Amino acid sequence: MASNSSANRPDDHRRKWDRDEFEKIAKERLDKEDDDSTENERKRNEPPVRRELLKQREYKVDLESRLGKSQVITKTTPSSQMGGYYCNVCDCVVKDSINFLDHINGKKHQRNLGMSMKVERSTLDQVKKRFELNKRKREEKKKDYDFESRMQELREEEAKQKAYKREQRQDRKRKADDDDLDSGVDPDMAAMMGFSGFGGAKKK
Repeated sequence: MASNSSANRPDDHRRKWDRDEFEKIAKERLDKEDDDSTENERKRNEPPVRRELLKQREYKVDLESRLGKSQVITKTTPSSQMGGYYCNVCDCVVKDSINFLDHINGKKHQRNLGMSMKVERSTLDQVKKRFELNKRKREEKKKDYDFESRMQELREEEAKQKAYKREQRQDRKRKADDDDLDSGVDPDMAAMMGFSGFGGAKKK
C-alpha cells in the first residue's frame, strides 16, 4: 500500500534553483562592477576638461524673422522647421522667445559650445579702452544730434523768413488797395462825413 501511495503522489511544483546558472550570473555582475570601477578610476585620473571662458555673443539673435507667419507642421517636419525657436547646437525646440533666450544663455547650451560659465576678469587696460570706446560713441552720437538739431533750426528759420516775406507782400498789397480806394472818394462827401482826407496833405 505504501508503495502505491508514493507512486500516485503528484510531482513537486516548488521552484527549483539552478545553482550553476546563478553562480555564473553573480560572477558576470562582479566582473562588470570591477570594469566600471576601473573605468571610473581611469576617468578620475584623467586631467579635467578645460573649457573656454564665457565670451560675448558675436551675432544678433534672430527673434523676429518668423513672427506673424503661418506654417504647416506634419509628423515628418524636421525639428528645425517646427513651431518655435530651434537651437542647432543642442538640437531642441523652445516654444517662446523668453525661454529661448534663457536656453542660449544657460549652462547646458554654453557647455555644448565648449564654454564654462566663468567670465574672464578684465584688466585695467581693458577697462580704460572700454571707457574710451564708450566716450567716442557718446561724442559721435552727440555730433549727430547736434547736426540734426542744427538742420532743424535752419529749416525753422527758413520757414520764418518765408512767412515774414509773405506777410510783407500782403501788407504792401493791402496798402495799394487802400490807396486806390482813397483816390475814388469825393472830397465833399468826405467833408460831410467828417473826414478831412485819407492820407492827403498835412494840416497847417
